[in-house]
Amino acid sequence: MLSGAGALIAQDSGESVNLSSHTSEASNARAAHDYDLFVIGGGSGGVRAARIAAQHGARVGIAEASRWGGTCVIRGCVPKKLLVLASRFPEEFDAARGFGWSLPEPTLDWATLIAAKDREIARLESVYAANLDAVGVQRYAARAELLGSRRLRLHSEDGVRELTATRILIASGGQPWCDASIPGIELGLTSDDMFDLPQLPRRIAVIGGGYIAVEFACLLQGLGSKVTLVHRGSQLLRGFDADLQAALLEALVARGVDVQLQSQPRALRAVGAQRELELDSGKLLNIDQVLLATGRRPAVAGLGLDVAGVELGRGGAIKVDARSRTSAPGIYAVGDVTDRV
Repeated sequence: MLSGAGALIAQDSGESVNLSSHTSEASNARAAHDYDLFVIGGGSGGVRAARIAAQHGARVGIAEASRWGGTCVIRGCVPKKLLVLASRFPEEFDAARGFGWSLPEPTLDWATLIAAKDREIARLESVYAANLDAVGVQRYAARAELLGSRRLRLHSEDGVRELTATRILIASGGQPWCDASIPGIELGLTSDDMFDLPQLPRRIAVIGGGYIAVEFACLLQGLGSKVTLVHRGSQLLRGFDADLQAALLEALVARGVDVQLQSQPRALRAVGAQRELELDSGKLLNIDQVLLATGRRPAVAGLGLDVAGVELGRGGAIKVDARSRTSAPGIYAVGDVTDRV
């Protein structure tokens, strides 16, 4: 706790300054800006930072262009886990018969499953919003754009407004990426789309060999889809333990997934309401949908990073130091939008 005229406060630069000689300057700086901290992004990193800062007395604003909770809550971990749990029941039904249970032939009502998922996601989103409101964080349903290291512009249904903040935190997360050079690739779905499909695809091709691709291949097959997993590499889950890779491949095949390794999509075409996926081997897959699970990239488009002087690194990620500071004074970044865990 700071007390007395001689108290010292450590600044971001690491220097110590006499508090008594800077009290009026600090007060003036605080009054000159609308917020002490403004957060761009209402996901895990942004919400947590905003809430903790407000609990310490900071004036905090936060903007989210989509829904409170971000990728994990809205279109990632949470809904995926709910579908994974649903996909395991067929095995339980089969096992129950071996223990004397007589069961009618089970069927999946996809609409009921998705509606239940939506209710749980809406509940969690309201919890995130309520936690921010409880500590006095000002929420904006808006897209934020940097105008400098201290200035922002918010775009919302209510119009455009400009704000200033002593510090700005970018926590806009990531977004699905796919190879735009493949003809017809825009006909495919991304992981963001999978949780709101009007019906379960009867036949689907999953492109990719990472954990998102593998998880969706498993859960979709379990829910009743006929899945073809297409991966350009010779092994799934690059970088994982070799024994795990081999066991996973064996388990996928045993589950009924058609795994096509060392294969890449050459073109995707619409054939009526269906899709035709051409592989570089010349093989044609006639399916209902294609899931493009070929990776994610930092969500930096439209943030105005160049205007604010925020440097980007490999893959378009925001470069930060060990304290999450960007190249622009007063601007920080955390999470999937950055170049580090």
